[in-house]
Amino acid sequence: HTPESFPPLRNEAAVRVLRGRMKGIQGHCNSCYMDAALFSLFSCTSVLDSMLFMPFPLCERNVQGILRDEIVNPLRRTGFVRASSVMHLREQLTDKGQCSSFTNAEKDPEEFLNLIMQQIMGIEPLLKLQSGGQKEQDCYCYQIFMDKQEDLVVPDVQQLVERSFLSSDLKLVEIPSCFIIQMPRFGKEYKMFSKIIPSLELDITDLLLDSPRECCLCGDVATLECS
Repeated sequence: HTPESFPPLRNEAAVRVLRGRMKGIQGHCNSCYMDAALFSLFSCTSVLDSMLFMPFPLCERNVQGILRDEIVNPLRRTGFVRASSVMHLREQLTDKGQCSSFTNAEKDPEEFLNLIMQQIMGIEPLLKLQSGGQKEQDCYCYQIFMDKQEDLVVPDVQQLVERSFLSSDLKLVEIPSCFIIQMPRFGKEYKMFSKIIPSLELDITDLLLDSPRECCLCGDVATLECS
């Protein structure tokens, strides 16, 4: 039995299928962090579709089946996923993970991604980062950390990623196959930015370790970098 697959939604099809009332992933019991993550990872891109089909070493077939057949396919086919489907996934994550509160509590998206990608699927980390010449760190997503920036009122993702890397003295060790970025966090009381403009493309030239770049004065290959 070959699992059914639906391609990610693009351009006019994305607008037609995803816009309007009763579209997207239905929220229930603090599921917003997971709903937003799943929508971002699968609705309009196929970069992580291997998660739906590949027989990974640790892969929990049950979780993979729910993710593919109850969440991603309905989302791409009809633009709507009911809360009971996400709850089905959350129950499986609670069984498989060390944490018993996946069905009712709000979590950090990173905790969800680490559990499903590392512990359940056994996928290799997507990112290799290095901070200030220290040892490499492997991770599945990157969360933007930064102090309040007075000159950024409505920033775009490119600006946020660059400033966050700069303030943490970080570099990408290699070009990632998939670059999952978590926006600056906010709660009910405080929002760092009221709006963030999505950058449809991300230029990571300046974020790469040891990538040849041109000198801003003479245009030759640069030998030094000043922050």
